[in-house]
Order: sequence, then structure tokens, then C-alpha cells
Amino acid sequence: MDGPAGPAFDGQAVHAELERVRAEFHQLLGAATRAELARPTAGTRWTNEQLLFHMLFGYLLIRPLLVVFALFGRLPLGASDAFARLLNAVTTPFDLVNYLGPVGGAGLCGRRSMLRLFDRVIADLHRRLDTESPAHLALRMHYPTRWDPFFLDVMTVADLYRYPARHFNFHRRQLTLPAPA
Repeated sequence: MDGPAGPAFDGQAVHAELERVRAEFHQLLGAATRAELARPTAGTRWTNEQLLFHMLFGYLLIRPLLVVFALFGRLPLGASDAFARLLNAVTTPFDLVNYLGPVGGAGLCGRRSMLRLFDRVIADLHRRLDTESPAHLALRMHYPTRWDPFFLDVMTVADLYRYPARHFNFHRRQLTLPAPA
């Protein structure tokens, strides 16, 4: 059955995806040696450890984006269009911050802190997801499509909950860590 956000939102599937990614993140980061974490990735300028931090950051980003949705999702769609165009205009500085953040973040955080932070953000997203109403999941706003290939021109809150797993799965293929046992 379809709702105002398009196809019916399957919260249980999102919960399962959150847990799958949490377990995979733990396995990847927990099993890697220091040397494996320091290896370059495939197709990025990051090391494996830095890319794992970037993958974590994709989940950390959801909480502030939900706050942005609380504002723009209730305004006429044109208001978020102007905001998205502004953000698209500053893609170059964003790309620099997007690159440097994981370079510094991985070094500052360390393995144990990254694991704890991942667990906390996943637990928070589970709690938030459980309280979402269909009306809130259907809120829409424009997004800066030049910032990430998984951002759509217009996204719903439901789309936002699905975004970080797509981001994670994409970058997972760029890691040069051994295959899980």
C-alpha cells in the first residue's frame, strides 16, 4: 500500500538494516589490524580507517538532517529549493571538509571510540524511528544533489532514514580490508 511518501515505509526493514550495518561496522573495524586500517582504499584518497570514519559520519549526519527537515519540511517546497541551491553552490568547500573530516576524525577518535559512537548513533536512530508518524515520514524538502550521489532532488524523511545504508554499502566496496571470515 502506498502512502503520502510513496511506497509504504517499512520501518522494520530499516531497523534490520541499521542492525546489519552496525554488526558489519563492528566486524570490519574490530577485526582489522593496524596495518590493514592504514592501507589505502580503492578509489578514494582515504585509508581504510579514514573511510570507516566517513561511513560512520554518514550515520551521524542523519540527526542534524532530521532537525533541518523539521524546519524545511513544513515550509513550501520552494524554500528548501533555494537552500539546496545555496548548498550546491558551496560544493567545493564542502568537498574539502568532507575529505579532511575523516582524516582528522579517524586519528582523534580511535577504534574503540568509533565503535561506541556507531552504537550510540544506531541506538538513537532506532528510538527516533519508533516515534515517527506517517505524516512526519512524508515531509519533503530539496537536497543538494552535488554533495552526495545518494541525495535526491526532493527527499522525504523516510528517504533520509534509508540514505546512510546506501552510503555505507557504496563505500564498503571501496575498503581494502580482508573479506569477513
